[in-house]
Parts: sequence; structure tokens; C-alpha cells
Amino acid sequence: MANRAFDVVIIGSGAAGLSAALELPSHLKVAVLAKGDISAGSTAWAQGGIAAVLDVGDTFESHIEDTIVAGAGLNARRTVEYVVENAPAAIERLAELGVPFNPGESERWHLTQEGGHSHRRIVHVADATGRAVQLALEQAAAAHGNITLIPHMVAIDLVTGRHRQSGSASSTGSERNVWGVYAVDAKTGRVSLFTSRATILATGGASRAWLYSTNPRGSTGDGIAMAWRAGCRVSNMEFNQFHPTCLYNHDVKNFLITEAMRGEGGQLKLPGSGHRFMPEFDERAELAPRDIVARAIDHELKRLGLDFVHLDISHRDPEFVREHFPTIHARLLELGIDITRQPIPVVPASHYTCGGVMVDLDGRTDLDGLYAAGEVTQSGLHGANRLASNSVLECLVFGLAAARHIGRNWEALPPPPAIRPWDESRVTDSDEEVIVHHNWREIRRFMWDYVGIVRTTKRLERALHRVKLLRDETEEYYGNFRVTPDLVELRNLVEVSELIVRCALARKESRGLHYTLDYPDLLPQAVDTILDPATA
Repeated sequence: MANRAFDVVIIGSGAAGLSAALELPSHLKVAVLAKGDISAGSTAWAQGGIAAVLDVGDTFESHIEDTIVAGAGLNARRTVEYVVENAPAAIERLAELGVPFNPGESERWHLTQEGGHSHRRIVHVADATGRAVQLALEQAAAAHGNITLIPHMVAIDLVTGRHRQSGSASSTGSERNVWGVYAVDAKTGRVSLFTSRATILATGGASRAWLYSTNPRGSTGDGIAMAWRAGCRVSNMEFNQFHPTCLYNHDVKNFLITEAMRGEGGQLKLPGSGHRFMPEFDERAELAPRDIVARAIDHELKRLGLDFVHLDISHRDPEFVREHFPTIHARLLELGIDITRQPIPVVPASHYTCGGVMVDLDGRTDLDGLYAAGEVTQSGLHGANRLASNSVLECLVFGLAAARHIGRNWEALPPPPAIRPWDESRVTDSDEEVIVHHNWREIRRFMWDYVGIVRTTKRLERALHRVKLLRDETEEYYGNFRVTPDLVELRNLVEVSELIVRCALARKESRGLHYTLDYPDLLPQAVDTILDPATA
């Protein structure tokens, strides 16, 4: 087993991880571990844009209030203020790195409006903003000699005080220190130990816990599961955002139709009749927050027995549509749909994890030396529902915050003690890989059926029963066979699925993204759901 020593290990190579890497002091030796290719995370999949107050008619207070309204009052106002007030500087930083935001006619950049926003405040690069941001950050990181980008490293577990070698002591560290990570090379199957004084989780969310998802395959809640096993509290895992408009197509999976299309006039209609139904559910119609739009679509699908509804922007000028949505236009043309003349068949799909590992404004978790940024966290920004285009923004702001705190406090971070190597002496190669793939499919199916857009206590209890059985099966398998990327992901999916169900059962109200028929009303006080492994 290889042992590789760094000053800082960052797990995740998207906007949060790379922003942190670029902000760390240049004398520190930094490793950025990517689960697949460096560009394979969720950042590159983000179509819409990034929210920031950049227009003279807009205000910080307006962006703050829009965020809190979308979050159904569960947001931490101090966090919202911190992120919103740091947003313009984050956009400027990306522009300096070469992100080619669409120019405006009279203003510096073209600003679009998305659901839940009261002003035009979304900067974008056509309909492929995430890809442009990812490319700029990657190029900048590759140019820094102190940053090592390491692809195809699947994190297994965080290194804590429990992993010290017998007889090893650290003068300042404790059992609640994190000193890196064990990771398996997806190409060779070999496990490596990466040690560090500070570790940053930037692993994204857990949307692949559901059958239908807009996320890349790697969104299996790895960071949340690892942090929970290491001793971190997690919060608000019941709030998973279902994007209202994922392309319905038997051959193409996970293709998102950006929120910005509704912001630019796209209308949701029933197939056949062409009836526009959103005004019947909310006065903001298609510009209502995502949870309202997703529930409205889900209602119509179930009421009429439909497989999909239509998103129609064909009433806009064809040149406008092609200019603003070139990626979507080109991809759907390949599938025989001309969005300048035809509606798009869409369904809701799991899209974003609003809960996660609890962090403060410096990105610090409950464990010394462990930081987290982006979708893996519950920072207090999103509350019960994420406002459109606040996600990449959170990655940028908290990636910088974590890096700056590490830089300011570097001398106080204890060096890692001698750590036990990964032990494979009592395991063998699996001859029953079918179990992993079967359980992977089963968990995503029952999460979709029992823990979906509309929930009941009975369904949640059934899900909890099933997930506990799967956890026992998976842990037995994990204890007997060599780790593989698929086994690591299954283990984490089972872990986060149980956390999601437990949080959902604990919330006796309907708020934001969590809607239950047994408790349809909103309680007068907004309170976070917090799970603590010390009392689990």
C-alpha cells in the first residue's frame, strides 16, 4: 500500500475543491483527489449560472430575502448574508481566471432571472456555465506547482485518531482529529493512504440515491457518509431537491433542462391539450421555487397518468432560443426535437442535496483538521430548499473560506502521527459482485418509491426497514471482500439513505422540499433536523 504525504488533502475536484486549492498558501503541498476524471463531478454539469447582486437596481437584502423565502425560513441568516455579500467578489475572481460570462447589451454581463429570484442576477456562459467554470479552475490549478491533481481515486474512509499505529502518539492531536483519507485507485484496485494536516471534503451530494437523477454517477454521498462514520453531525438530510425539468427520454438519462429556460419564458404544458398548468398552483407560475414546480408536475403526472409534461419555449424568437440555449438546442436536435418549434418532454428528477455535514462560516466541521465546502455540507445557506444558482456560489465562497482558515491557522494544526496501513490480510476477491449491483438498484428504486417528492410515514418506515437490512448485508460484504469503487459507493449510498429517511421521519411538518401527507402543515418555528453519531 502506497503512503503519500501532503500538507492538505482535498477530496473532490469541482468548484469547491479547486477554489480551495487555489486559495491555499503556495508553500503548502496540496493533493486534489478526483473520484473519476478531474472534470467528472457535478460542477461541469451545471447549466444555468451563478447568482450575485451585480445590477444597480438589485440589492444584497433582496438576494438574502429571496434565499430565505425559497428556504422556507430554515436558513441561517448569518450564513446567507455572508454568502450573498461575498458573491460579487467570487464572480470577479472567476472572470479574472478567464470564465467568459455572456456580455450584456449595456451592462458588463448579461443577467438572467430564474425561479424564486426577484431580480435578474444570474451570470452565465450560455447554457454551459459549469463547464466553463470547471475548465478555468482546472487550468489555474494545473499551473500551480504546489497542487497535484490525482484522478480516479475513490475515497474509502477518513483517517482519524482510531487509525494510529499501536504505540504511536501525537503531542497535540486527539481521537477527533482527521489526518487524511484512505482511497482506492479505480484503475488498479490498490488502496493508498493520503496523510495531511488538514483535509477538505468537497465531494458533492447524494442525488444518486434515487432512481432518477440529473447528477453524474459519482453523486453517492461519499463525503457525508465518511464524515458521519468519522464522528461528524449531519443535518437536514430530508431536504433533497428534485429538479422539475429533466429530459424524458428512454435512451438519454440525466440530461437537465436548465431553470433558466423557464426564466426566459418557457412554459409548462400538458401533452395533448397544451394547457399551461403552473398558474393554477402558484401566482409566480413557472418562476415559482423548484419544490413547488416539481410538486405541481408530480401532481399532474399522477392525476392524469402521464409519463411526462411539456416545457415549451417555441413561442420565443428562434434566434434568441439558439443563442441562449445552444447546448440544449444542439443535443435535442440530435434526438429529433427542435426546441424552436417543439416542446420538450420533461419529468422531475433528484438534483441537489440541501442537507449534509454541519459546518461553520470557516467551513470547519465537528472534527479537528476536517473542513467541508459545497453540496456535501449543511452550511445554513439553503434551508429547506435551495434557491436557483446559489449552489456553485456556495462552493466558491466556502472553498475560499476553508482555505483561508487553514492558512491563518496552519501552525496550530498538528502533524499526523504514524497511521496504520490499509489491512487486506483477512479479505478476498469477491466472487459475488452481482450482490453489489442488485443492492445498488434496489436502494435507488425504493428511495424513489418511498422517499420521493411526496411522502408518508408508512412509506418512510418501510424504507427505513429496507435500508437497515441492506446496511447489514453491505457491511458483511464489505468486511469479507476487497474494496472496489462500486462497493465503496454502495456502502455510502446505504449510509446516506438511512440518514435521509431518519431525518424525514423526525420532521413532523411539511416544509420546503419535505412534503408529507401525514403532516401537511407548517409548524410555527423552523428548526434544523440534526443527527449525531455519538447518540445514534
